[in-house]
Amino acid sequence: MSDLQKRAAADSGHSEAVRHQPSADDNPISFARRKVLGAAVTAGAALPLLSSAGFLAMTTGAALPLISSPSLAATAPAVKTSGESIVPFRIAIPQSDLDDLRQRLALTRWPEKETVQDWSQGVPLAKAQALVAAWRDRYDWRAFERKANQFPQFLTQIDGLDIHFIHVKSPEPNALPIILTHGWPGSFSEFIETIGPLTDPVRHGGKASEAFDVVIPSLPGYAFSGKPTAPGWNIEKTAATWAKLMQRLGYKRWVAQGGDWGASVTSTLGQLRPEGLIGIHLNWAFVFPEVLPEKLSAEEQRAVDQANVFKTQGIGYFKQLSTKPQTMGYGLLDSPVALATYIYEKFQVWSDNNGDPEQALSTTTMLDDITLYWLTRSGASAGRFYWENPGNSFAGGTIEVPVAVSVFPREIYQVPKSWAIKTFPKLIYFNEVDKGGHFAAMEQPKIFTDELRRAFVSLR
Repeated sequence: MSDLQKRAAADSGHSEAVRHQPSADDNPISFARRKVLGAAVTAGAALPLLSSAGFLAMTTGAALPLISSPSLAATAPAVKTSGESIVPFRIAIPQSDLDDLRQRLALTRWPEKETVQDWSQGVPLAKAQALVAAWRDRYDWRAFERKANQFPQFLTQIDGLDIHFIHVKSPEPNALPIILTHGWPGSFSEFIETIGPLTDPVRHGGKASEAFDVVIPSLPGYAFSGKPTAPGWNIEKTAATWAKLMQRLGYKRWVAQGGDWGASVTSTLGQLRPEGLIGIHLNWAFVFPEVLPEKLSAEEQRAVDQANVFKTQGIGYFKQLSTKPQTMGYGLLDSPVALATYIYEKFQVWSDNNGDPEQALSTTTMLDDITLYWLTRSGASAGRFYWENPGNSFAGGTIEVPVAVSVFPREIYQVPKSWAIKTFPKLIYFNEVDKGGHFAAMEQPKIFTDELRRAFVSLR
């Protein structure tokens, strides 16, 4: 058993109590996400190289009763999960919570205008006011509820924590099961538009042989998953939990996909190699050499430059959340404007746009995600996932299961194939697409779906 497998086995012995409480996780983070900025320097630059942990180290049942989502004041739904039961779940936010949100938005205290003409100081005042006006006056949360509730949702308890997930089975009998994992500041809402095309490709321009059974869990402390009450829910434990979830659903042969934290969890699954996992797909592959070669190809230089920009200009949020998530949580839980602008900024910086996030994502789509964080009070508990994974807990090394990689042009950095193939000796698919950014499934659901169809052809 590898060191990583031993640690995951040890982690799975924790039994954090319970549901919808403030969260925490266990030890430090993912894989080459930490390596990324370790070498993120241009050739000859004076910035120090980081170790293999570079990126993060540097910053440091149908018959069962239906559970509805809790109100802001509630600590738990009336019905709890137990044992290995899988309990149907439906989103039903009380109207009083929505009224409270609008009242808070109406009482916003605004700062003065920024002293620059761009986003270099953060979200411009005019953009923030327009977003909040849309949220307060025009946004319809119930429309998102109806959309999400079209899909079967469930809760199941694993190692003492309730895990929320969507589970949609394909009408095709030979569908390939896939577990999709979101990141921050994303959520299960990232994948909503891909569920139909993935599960029922014939109705969406594909072939029956391309069908998937889709499982979309919410990370611990995110959305309607439980909020851990003690440290322990790190990436390794989360990956082991996903393996248990797929086993509990009866899948003997399955694949995994992820970006952002989802890529960390999915990469860790590839390292753990749980029974049944036959391959993974990443839309942000965390690979970066510990020491850069003297001569870089154009693609390698591009990745270095992009990572260096992130290291020097975009890492503040990571340092905040990985060191003091509780302090950050007070503002994110008490002020909807603080939460909205914190997330909105990332939609602008990380999506495929020419200055305005609305060029990549609709205002409604962004507000669906932001409102999900607000109504589930996930600002602090989601932030603790960074605290649990700030440094060097991932064993690193190569991933021996088959790996597929899709590179989107406005990703934080675009991994070159020359680096990917060294970390993924069983690289079965690698493609650079022409549109999309960090929120790949949300920005370009059709391209994302097509990439997954192509990525796993050889494993069906």
